[in-house]
Amino acid sequence: MEFLLAIDQGTTGTTTLLLDAKTLEILDKEKSDFRQIFPKPGWVEHDLNDIWESVVSSVTAVLSRTHANPKAIRAIGITNQRETTCAYDQQGKPLYHAIVWQDRRTAEYCDDHRLSYNEQCRKKTGLPLDPYFSATKMRWLLDHVPAIKEAADSKNLCLSTVDAFLVHRLTGGASFVTEPSNASRTMLMNLKDFSWDAELLNFFGISRDFLPEIRESFTDFGTTRSCGILPDGIPVLSILGDQQAALFGQACINVGDIKCTYGTGAFLLLNTGEELIHSSTGLLSTAAYAFRGKRIYALEGSAYIAGAAVQWLRDNLKCIKSSPEVSRLAAEVTDLSQMENVLFLPFFTGIGTPYWDAKAKAAIIGLTRDTHNGHLARACLEGIALSLNDSVSSFKQDFPYLNDIRVDGGASSNDILMQLQANFSEKTILRPEVTDTTAFGVAVGCLVGKGEIAIQDLGHFWKLERNFKPANDSYYNAKKELWNETIRRLFL
Repeated sequence: MEFLLAIDQGTTGTTTLLLDAKTLEILDKEKSDFRQIFPKPGWVEHDLNDIWESVVSSVTAVLSRTHANPKAIRAIGITNQRETTCAYDQQGKPLYHAIVWQDRRTAEYCDDHRLSYNEQCRKKTGLPLDPYFSATKMRWLLDHVPAIKEAADSKNLCLSTVDAFLVHRLTGGASFVTEPSNASRTMLMNLKDFSWDAELLNFFGISRDFLPEIRESFTDFGTTRSCGILPDGIPVLSILGDQQAALFGQACINVGDIKCTYGTGAFLLLNTGEELIHSSTGLLSTAAYAFRGKRIYALEGSAYIAGAAVQWLRDNLKCIKSSPEVSRLAAEVTDLSQMENVLFLPFFTGIGTPYWDAKAKAAIIGLTRDTHNGHLARACLEGIALSLNDSVSSFKQDFPYLNDIRVDGGASSNDILMQLQANFSEKTILRPEVTDTTAFGVAVGCLVGKGEIAIQDLGHFWKLERNFKPANDSYYNAKKELWNETIRRLFL
């Protein structure tokens, strides 16, 4: 048997899948978590050595349990948390913790420059000037970390997203490469030609020499060498940022296809084909993938907090002992009239689409003496769905038509949340049999890169597990109106 290895390097851990290279059957998977570092309020960091060790641990576990011969691995695919920013030297030694996409330390920098450069950033990159993206994080590292400044002065600095760091480690430092779905999230890549933009590099003061080479998404990124966990010579053939990998793994290959991935945050992507569309409603324009000279684009809606809101109920309020318990608790609410004024605003790290307010804070409002944990649990799930519905509403305004929404990620297994999403969004929700779509997407991408599967045939590998049709109930329209009015009063 021959295998594909898919490495999904996420915000809280790394999941590795081992697949049959012929049938794409998932033979085994392993998730290895790593610590989250919070040096100051609003700051979020990862130790790059922790990330690498989570890769080592998860890869080792699946190979050990399956007794797979690692020499039979035909290719490696990598998907990753995107905007998280890494700094290391050319030998692969970390020079500082990775600054995570959730981190807001550059909010003041963005505020100071927004009036003068926000529109220029949007025009070239499809992104607003926001702490979410990598460029301001790179600027902060150069300004505040002596070891990084010293490496820059000696021309021994690598600045990248997580994908390039992992390839650098896997190839023994031989490859320093990325691809458009990740590069487009740095705020340094020009969306029109998928290249680093000289004007943006100059504005942020970042040398092109510090950045990886941008290649197409399904191509040769190098081969394993002296990485310690795999034999030499295995090619890395597929790389996509996690949300674009989910779009690909969900077979959203047609214009109008849309997917939503629920993780720590939640993200919707809409395939717009070879047409680059600039949103008028706060959506992001981004690269979906590049292959054989074609540039495929997407519109994206971002909610910074999704699964993390349920974790907050568990860890901070102690309402539940484990995240899956939120469904049981929410189901205790049978009288929706008790929920009419209760809102959970999950803005622990600011608001993403469509408002882009880095200073917004989370809140629970509308509480009475009768409010109990069940109301809080349901309000939490409603808050996640309503936050994402803001992006769906923007999609409807920016694009002529949307197909049904395909969902994946951990929280997509929550039936109550999926039904709420359908009700608020007024779109049918489609949940596939395989919900590990990020890793699956780059596994399939390996075969696309080898020319063994055509992109138009990806639909053959997608199978529906369950759909959730929207319910026509006045409660959900009234709740959307309350949500919109509350956001206007608090934040706009």
